[in-house]
This record gives sequence, C-alpha cells and structure tokens, in this order.
Amino acid sequence: MGKLDGKVAFITGAARGQGRSHAVRLAEEGADIIALDMCRDLPTVAYPLATPEDLDETVNLVEKTGRKIVARQADVRDPDAVQSVVDAGVAQFGRLDIILANAGIMPIIGEGSHQRQAWHDAIDIMLSGVYNTVEAGLPPMLDAGRGGSIVITSSSAGLYVGGMKKSAKSAGGWGYVAAKHGVVGLMRAYAVAFGPENVRCNSIHPTGVATPMIMNEAFMQFGADNPEFAATMQNLMPVPVIEPIDVSNAIVYLCSEDGRYVTGVTFPVDAGLIIH
Repeated sequence: MGKLDGKVAFITGAARGQGRSHAVRLAEEGADIIALDMCRDLPTVAYPLATPEDLDETVNLVEKTGRKIVARQADVRDPDAVQSVVDAGVAQFGRLDIILANAGIMPIIGEGSHQRQAWHDAIDIMLSGVYNTVEAGLPPMLDAGRGGSIVITSSSAGLYVGGMKKSAKSAGGWGYVAAKHGVVGLMRAYAVAFGPENVRCNSIHPTGVATPMIMNEAFMQFGADNPEFAATMQNLMPVPVIEPIDVSNAIVYLCSEDGRYVTGVTFPVDAGLIIH
C-alpha cells in the first residue's frame, strides 16, 4: 500500500530532472500524475532544455509503475495553457490533491544571461509561473473539500546567496535569486490563506542536484573557468551534488500523511550548504 494511494498530483517541469523523478516517485506511492513541460529551448539559457521525447519518457516511466498519467506540452508563463492541462487531468482522474510547482531554468551563465530578457525569463517562469500553477490547481482541490498539499520548488539560493559573491552576477542570476526568494513569500501567503481548509503549502530548497540543469557542458565549463564560484557552492556534507530522488523522497513526506501538519516551512534538502 502506497503513501499516496488514490491521490492525483499535478507536476510542472516534469519532462526530466527533478520533475520526472517526482512524477515517478509519487506514482510508486500510488498517485496518478498530471504533467506538463515547455519542451523547448530559450535563448537566455546556455544549456539544452527538455524535449518532447523527454516528456514521452516520463510518461513511459510513470506507466511502468502501474499508475496513469496525463502529460502535455505547455508553458507555465501562459496561465490559459496551464489551466487547460489541469482541466484535462481533472476530467480524466476526477480530482486533484497535490500541486508541485517545479518548473525552472538556470539562466545564470553564458552571453544570454546578461540580456535583460534573462531577468524576465527567470521571474516569469519561476515566480509568475509558480503563481499560474497554483492558481490553476487550487479550485478543484478546494472544491473537493479534502484538503491537499502544495510544494513549491525554490532552491538553496532562496535562502543563501553565497554564489552571487563571485561570478554569477548577471541579469539571469539576479532574476534566479529574486524568483527563488519570491516564492517563499508566495508559499507563506498560500499556507496562511488556505490552512483553514486543510491545504498545506511548503517550499523545498535543494542544493545542487544531479540533473541536466547543472550536469551539462556549459555549466561545467563555467565552474572550471570560475573556481571562486564553485568554492561558494560546496556542501557541508562530503557530496558535491545530491540526487533527484533525495528531493523526491522529501516531497513524498511533505505530501503524505507523514507530513500532515507541516505547512508554511522552507524545507532544505541541501547537504548542509546553507549552514556551511
């Protein structure tokens, strides 16, 4: 028997990385999945983003667990597109219990990161996109009267800005930090507003995670060229990065009965980075 049997989870940025890991892990615990991802590159981001084939693989992996999934390509910057994905999923599954606002980019390196558009991309995807995600999912959650769980993916950079001391000073870098701090305020506001209806809201704050967001040629070269930046991102525990499953397991806790009275918290999964 899974910890999330009978539940339905809506996950953004689900084509690969943390989002795919969350989709598969929650499915293993019994949840059906509503998934979206933009599945296209951005000029302000120096590494390749997810593809439609990546989203297809997420579908395949979820279905291998025995659970069902509704997956669509959509941009979290477009509230109507996000709403259409939620509507399609709720029409199939009849409910929505969990919202994981996970979609994110890392526009902090490369020439594109210094364009003003990089600031807008960071804020529009990782702050406004979180708002669009939660607003699309809240109505069916509230209408059912069963409560629910919202988890917003922030970052260690939402609590700690050591990396900005050195080489990540760019329009995209500032936007990344602003968005990751901004969603903490949004999380607390949702926790206060909907706690009386048994809807919990928390943010999760990983250190570097072994996903294509940082495990790519452009980011590795940036770290090699700027060792002072890499030095500010060293974890307290003796691991350079954590695995996506480490974040997914924390999310299972926050979304299951194990975490039923946990709300309004900033939940680090950071190998001690922010206290180092």
